[in-house]
Amino acid sequence: MPTAVALRSASGRWILVAGILGSGVAFLDGSVVNVALPAIGRDVGGGLRVLQWVLDSYLLTLSALLLLGGALGDRYGRRRVFAVGVVLFTLASLGCGLAPTGEALIVARLAQGVGGALLVPGSLALINASIDPDDRGEAVGRWAGLTGMSSALGPFLGGWLVDAASWRWVFFINVPIAAAALLALRHVPESRDPDFSGRLDFGGAAAVTIGLSGTVFALIEVPTAGWDAASTTAAVVGATALVVFPLLERRHPAPLLPLSLLRSSQFVGANLVTLAVYAALSGALFLLSLQLQQTMGYSALQAGIATLPITVIMLLLSGRVGALAQRTGPRIPMTVGPFGCAAGLVLLTHAELGASYLGGVLPGVLVFGLGLSITVAPLTAAVLGSVGPERGGVASGVNNAVSRLAGLLAVAVLPVVAGLAGTGAGAPLGPGFATAMLISAVLCGAGGVLAALTIGKGDRVETPPLPGLNHACQDPACECRD
Repeated sequence: MPTAVALRSASGRWILVAGILGSGVAFLDGSVVNVALPAIGRDVGGGLRVLQWVLDSYLLTLSALLLLGGALGDRYGRRRVFAVGVVLFTLASLGCGLAPTGEALIVARLAQGVGGALLVPGSLALINASIDPDDRGEAVGRWAGLTGMSSALGPFLGGWLVDAASWRWVFFINVPIAAAALLALRHVPESRDPDFSGRLDFGGAAAVTIGLSGTVFALIEVPTAGWDAASTTAAVVGATALVVFPLLERRHPAPLLPLSLLRSSQFVGANLVTLAVYAALSGALFLLSLQLQQTMGYSALQAGIATLPITVIMLLLSGRVGALAQRTGPRIPMTVGPFGCAAGLVLLTHAELGASYLGGVLPGVLVFGLGLSITVAPLTAAVLGSVGPERGGVASGVNNAVSRLAGLLAVAVLPVVAGLAGTGAGAPLGPGFATAMLISAVLCGAGGVLAALTIGKGDRVETPPLPGLNHACQDPACECRD
């Protein structure tokens, strides 16, 4: 293990810069793509189905491989795996920007997700492993604030790039940022977990990847192609793999998902709240971007600016809410926050053709952003508080994977349930948009009820530490999400 360095030393600054640039490029990519979707659809065709795959292909590999990516860093070196992730993410971004067809773009997005799975957990792990413990809190705070800024700038930057140049620049912009991260990484010491031994859980990673792939393929393809041979086979194989996954985890000495964590009702409850709220968030923002541009006639830049208040409110309030929740406990804000999100989504049903921004869009955006800012920091604290400190890494990693999985499922399922599955490229969404917002509001309300029933005190799982648990976010301020 390298000697811990002070944050204000040259080495400390390089470590922080590399972590911020690396994770920042992934977070930026997550927030710029939504606003580019209508332009992508007009260029490559394929309607809503292709746009669903453009988002879900990335989320699929990212959510399935996130925990494995962190374990690889612990085993083989966090700096090395982080560098591989940056290179793969950059090459895949170039592939996305150059993709001649929708199918080629989807393949490149799959590769981008693999790079992100190596990159995202490693960014904070580098800081956690190399910065002096006395400076670690300040380093994580700077990391969280500056990477959050990249997410905040994403909608504006993405809209400007689409309008001024092309949707392809939404992916090309990743290249210079990633190159700067690699240059900074040259000054970062290598670190790994000296207690990590034994074999990695490749079987569990394969099972969850196959399971999610088959299930999502069926969810997206069946509404348009029906239960043909491909969809039926994918559904059966996917369901079988998901059933096999916990059996593999039970037998593995260092599983990606330690099943002992499921003995904590608070851990299970907090992750169910994450699943509900982040499904609503991802599905609603996916369709809101299309509604603003394809139904209400916004440009890409205008659509990006329209949703920017959500991120700004979160940046301004999440830290304060986190400090308040530390005094009061997470149960109350985790109950109130999702209901605030639900109220915002109900207000967004007024975002329809002919409505003004001030009357039809902004009220819902503001209320939703307020509800989300009340929810997020206490949610992280509840996850970490449900386990012992030695399990904080894996608990946070699981929660981050669940948040991505929520987005993956929402983008696949919500358009189908709302009656939008057959929407053509560039076509208005019609009444299905309001239906989708109401469904998302119900999901958020369910999250609030789950929090009230499951989040409490004295529900911690005390078990021996497992190898490979230093790869995920270890601070309540960290939200390693796109």
